Amino acid sequence: MSEEFEVHGQHDEAVEHAAHADTLGRNVAMFTAILATIGTIISYQNSGSESRGLELKNEAILNKAEASDQWAYYQAKGIKEVVVEHAPAANEAERTALAAEARRYADEKADIQKLARAFDAKAVAADAASARAFEPHHHLAQALALIQVGIALAALTVLTRQRWLLGFSGLCAAGGIAFWIAAWL
Repeated sequence: MSEEFEVHGQHDEAVEHAAHADTLGRNVAMFTAILATIGTIISYQNSGSESRGLELKNEAILNKAEASDQWAYYQAKGIKEVVVEHAPAANEAERTALAAEARRYADEKADIQKLARAFDAKAVAADAASARAFEPHHHLAQALALIQVGIALAALTVLTRQRWLLGFSGLCAAGGIAFWIAAWL
């Protein structure tokens, strides 16, 4: 009975080690590509939430400015009303005309007040919507930071051949994904 023995030389071991190292490099490259893709999505969502929040904040500011303008107009009408009410009248016809003008200013003030309150309400609603749009921002920023740390640690894994860094990279990535999910809950 013949038995075959295979003897591995140093060259064979070096080739096997190089093949194993290439596997690590490929695995880390795939992992890094996945993390980069996730990071890109998180960055896109973060910028979208910021843009929407700023858009709504601008809307709130514009509505508040319009409400302020309406309140100034309301005050101007009020001043005119008081001036007309206290204006001296030479005769009854003039007193009647001044009273009618004062009533007109009072009626106009009521309409202006409704409009000003409507703009105030729109400003409050837009401000609240802006706050809701900004809510995911901090979690998304934290998620992106952890994903980026995960990518950096993965790159260090290939350079140093320290596999434990890849595990730590995975932990950072998992933390980033957890913050990403928390941003939308």
